[in-house]
This record gives sequence, structure tokens and C-alpha cells, in this order.
Amino acid sequence: MSYIRKDSGSVELADGIRNLGFQDADVVTDFPPHSSPRDAVERKESAAEIDDSVYAQVEPYAGMPKEVLLLYSSQARYRVPREVLFWLTVCCTLALVAVTVAIIALSPPCLGWWQISPVYQVYPRSFKDSNGDGVGDLRGIKEKLDHFHSLNIKSIWISPFYRSPMKDFGYDVEDFRDVDPLFGTMEDFEELLAEMHKNGLKLIMDFIPNHSSDRHRWFNLSRTRDPLYEDYYVWADCNATKKPNNWVSIFGNSSWTYDEVRGQCYLHQFLKEQPDLNMRNPAVRKEIIDIIHFWLSKGVDGFRMDAVKHMLEATHLRDEPQVDPNKPPEEVTTEWDLFHDYTTSQVGLHDILREFRAEMEPYSREPGKYRFMVTESYDYEEVEKTMMYYGTPLVKESDFPFNFYLLDLPQNASGLWAKHLVDLWMSNMPRGKWPNWVVGNHDRSRIASSAGKMYVGVINMLLLTLPGTPTTYYGEEIGMENINITADQVQDPFGKYNLSNSRDPQRSPMQWNSDMNAGFNNLTNITWLPVHPDYKSVNVEVQKDSEGSTMFQYNFLNSLRQAELPFLRGWFCYVQADANIFSYLRELDGHKEAYLMVLNFGKQSATTDLSSVRELPDQLKVLMSTNSTNNGKVFQKSGIQTAAGEGLVIRYSTYTRFHPSHSTECYVSEKACYLDTVGILYKC
Repeated sequence: MSYIRKDSGSVELADGIRNLGFQDADVVTDFPPHSSPRDAVERKESAAEIDDSVYAQVEPYAGMPKEVLLLYSSQARYRVPREVLFWLTVCCTLALVAVTVAIIALSPPCLGWWQISPVYQVYPRSFKDSNGDGVGDLRGIKEKLDHFHSLNIKSIWISPFYRSPMKDFGYDVEDFRDVDPLFGTMEDFEELLAEMHKNGLKLIMDFIPNHSSDRHRWFNLSRTRDPLYEDYYVWADCNATKKPNNWVSIFGNSSWTYDEVRGQCYLHQFLKEQPDLNMRNPAVRKEIIDIIHFWLSKGVDGFRMDAVKHMLEATHLRDEPQVDPNKPPEEVTTEWDLFHDYTTSQVGLHDILREFRAEMEPYSREPGKYRFMVTESYDYEEVEKTMMYYGTPLVKESDFPFNFYLLDLPQNASGLWAKHLVDLWMSNMPRGKWPNWVVGNHDRSRIASSAGKMYVGVINMLLLTLPGTPTTYYGEEIGMENINITADQVQDPFGKYNLSNSRDPQRSPMQWNSDMNAGFNNLTNITWLPVHPDYKSVNVEVQKDSEGSTMFQYNFLNSLRQAELPFLRGWFCYVQADANIFSYLRELDGHKEAYLMVLNFGKQSATTDLSSVRELPDQLKVLMSTNSTNNGKVFQKSGIQTAAGEGLVIRYSTYTRFHPSHSTECYVSEKACYLDTVGILYKC
């Protein structure tokens, strides 16, 4: 909008903005009537003068018309910055995409929940009784979920709670799809599972594919020769006195029992009340797979496959060779009397387990819902058989088989023995696989009793600082000991054959506090097994905040393991082993901090000289000792002192790595490096 002054001196308001330059754009080059070419030239020259005089004065302004905007936007001072910003944005976007792709491509796979957290075994009969009947139950476990949070544990393995006659405390299953009333109801289970998931916990179920109870519906139909179930179990011709062969049960005596209804013998590698399923029958395998789907659809996070090496037997039913050929056959009554060439680890076993694994895989496709599988197989010195449960590079089987070799630690109190047991696994484990460690379970004596109370701390330190997944049996985190059992208190069927073989001592009620029954049963003065008399000083409540206690140290070590990359991702290297000391370190390329463990498994104090290890600094400061008075102590590397049963975690800072010059002494599941400046882990 502008003002127009007329010759008369008056002023009028005109619409728009006066812009003579653009008016010139409308000048027609054709000569108007009564004009000459010379007039046209004069008009153009006049317009040029106006253009120069007007546009030399004009600056960009708000609300300018498109024509003016385009005129200025084409000028170099406006066009060049705009183009620079555009291409800079394009380049930054491409660089960001390239960096993201590179990070994804170079980053090692994320660790699974079963790798990060220890696995904690709950024996439900003994964990917490919620209804006062003296037996632990599912509601009791739910009441104590905070205990797992206090220990920073996310993976919970619960021993069997299926409907069962309880001849072997749940490992004789009457109904694979139901909960035994002793432990609660299916609704109790579903509530427990939902509460666990709500709190970020994972539930691993015990699964028993080898056998059922003799009260299972399948067995009753099989013994009556129902056409659909006739071959669901392993039957052989025999009579009451003449058995098909010399095979012996794990619990002792013949593994064959004559059934008068069918007129044949059935195989049971455990109790006679636990008949072996015929896993060569496709219908039986389908039944087992359907049960796997049943529990996975409910949301369980994984399975511990029980006694898997017994799942197949040789069809020829030949006698197994005797360990002592001169022993009279009638005296062959224990599993140790025979070489089990025809009753364990048969051809086809791993095909069945891989089929189970394949059925689980679809449930793992949802992010954060990975379904875990671990196998149980005591193969003793035949470690190569255990390693087969890892599967092959092309076919997946278990995530890992349980490693039971550390259960033998109490046999020889020395650093050399500890290294031997660790190396037995590490040197035989397939390349790139994930190790695991077990120091106690429901079948073996507690470490505080088998090794001695003074070694509980150092064994837990070993368990929680080795590479891989540690497994902790309930009560080991507070140093519980075996109880003493008299003949009239025996519950375990193994103990009823031989009191010295009873597994009851390591299954006593969990010690929560100093109250009645150690807090296991607060309602009545009943417990299915006696509580250990030391419960007033050895319990969760006393130890949880007591620095130097077994539980406090366990919690510290577990938190350290999960917080520090060298423990989860780094190299594991042997440093020294002798009659007393087992020493190793954990380090990660690019990570400034590394950790040295010095563990005294011997029976006397020791001074360890590591002056020959040039990668270590001269002075070493103790981050944690199982003897808390030594926390923060500084040692020269030529004289690291430990008492018998003492363990040290030493943290030191250096970028000099040990493993490049000691490759034969070091292991890593998947090599990774750490970029300290930006805090990124990458493949290297």
C-alpha cells in the first residue's frame, strides 16, 4: 500500500506496493499507435533508470510478493548459504545412517537373560511354606520374590511341582499338565509366573522326558495293552525270577520289574515306580512335544531337561559289560558295577533333543521372550559326551549342558585341582559356546559341608568370577550346611536303600530368619525335614546387611559380575596354579580396568609371587577379600598374601593386555573390544 501525490497537491491511498521495476516488466515491446521506435527506446532507457534507482534502494521485507522473493533468493548471498545447509544436512544424515549401520554390524550380539544372571535353583518343598503344612509351595515362592531382587538374580529354576505320588519327590510324574495339590493349584502357578514376569524374573521349569510315574494314565493303559498305548513304555518278555538282562537301576538292583497284569517286565532306570517311556515311539515323542507346548503357551521361560542321557536304550537288550569281569553276576547290584554302553547316550538321543529345541524356537521370536533350554547329564570323565549337548554349528540343541565338574572340588583342596576342573570344561567346550558352573544341587552335598565352611566364600568367588553362567542352589548364598538325618527321619528313597546315600541332608528348609522354623513355616511347628540348628546365626535376615557375611559377599560379587564388561564379555586367562593358589584374570581389549583373582584352595597360608607377569602393575589393590579386613589392602605383585580359604578380587588399570602373549592360556566365547572414548563395544 502506498500514497500517490497528484499534481494538484492532494494525496490518495493506492492499493499494493509501488514497484516500477515490475511495472516495466509489463511494458510491451510492440509500438503503440502513434508512437515511433525512437519513443520505445526512450521508454526502455527511462525504465532502466527507474530500475537502477528504485532497486538500489529496496531491501527484502516481510510480506513481499513472490516475484520480489524470487528475485532476491537467486542472489548468491542468499542462494549459497541455503545450498550449503542443504548438502550439509544430507551429508550428516548419510553419516548418521552409516555410523548406525556400522555400529549394528560391528556390535557383538546382545547377551541373553540366561547369560547375564546366575541361575538360582529353588527346591519347592524346602523354600517357603505358606499354608503351615510343613512343605514349601508355590505361594511361598511368590512371597519371597524380593529375595531374588536383593541378590540381583533374574533366572529361577524351580524343581518339579507336577502332580505326583512323590515316590521321588516330583520326578515321578502322574500328570504332566497339572500341579500337585501339595504345592498349590494351577491358578497358584499362573499367579506366580505373572508376578515373576512383572518383576523382570524368568521361570525355568524342570522337565522329565525319560519316565513317568507308574500311576500315570499312559502306563495303566499300556500295561493293559491298549492298542494306542501298548508301546508307550519299554517292555520285554521275562518272568518274575528271570529278567531280560543284567541292567541295573540308578537306585540299585535290577532295572526291570515284572508286571503281572501285562505278563512282561518294564524298564525303569530309576525307581520301579518310574517306568521309562519308549522315546523311539513317535507317538510318545509327540506327547512330550505337546506337553512342551502346553507350558510354553502358559509363558514359562525355559526348561531344564532331566536325565536326558537315559532317554534311549539299545533295542537288542544285551547284557552290559561288567566293570569287574570276575565279579559274580548276582553281585552286580549298583550302577557302578557296569559300563552303561546300552542304556545311556544312544544314537538318536541328540536328534530327539534337537527336535525339542526346534519346537521351542517359535516361542523365542518375540523380543525379550527367548526360551532357554539346559540339559542334565552326568557323564563324569567322558566330558566329550557332555559337550555334544551344545549341538553343532548348524543345528541348535541346548543353550548349554550343566557343568557338574566343580562339584568335585572338595575331593582335593588345592589350586591345581581347581584349575584342572575348570580347564576340563574350558579346553573341551566347542569354540564360541557359553560355559556354565555348578557347585551344588539337590543331589549333592552342600559345599559348606563337603568342602568346609572356611571354603564357602572362596568357592562362591570362583563361581561368580569365571566366564559363563553360574548356578546357585538355594541356601548356598548364605552358606547353609547339611543337616544330620536319622534312620526314622529319612524321606529320600535313595536313603531308604542306603542311609549314607540319602539326599535329605542337603534339602533342609531354607533359613530366612531367627524365628520359629527359621521363618520357613510361620504358622505351625511342622517341617518336612528338620531345620539346621545353626539357623539363628546363618539366615538371610542376619546376613543381608552384614559386611563380610556370605550373603553380602555373594551379592557384591554378583553385582560386580553383571556391572563390569570384563566379566561378561572379556577374556579368561590362567595366571598361576600350585598346591594352594589358583589365580586367573579377566580382561577386555580396550577396557582400562582388568581383574585379577587370587584364590587359596589349600590348607595353609600362601604368598604368591607374580613378578614374572609383566602385564600386571607393581602394586595391586584388593577390591574385595573373603576376609573383609583385607578389603582395600595394597600388595606388591611379588608378594600377594592369602590365608587358607581366602579369595581376593584385585582391580587394576592398564591397557596392556595379557592374552596376546599367552594365547594358549586364555579363552573367550566371542571376541569383543571396547572403545573407551565413546563407551562402545564392538567386534574385533
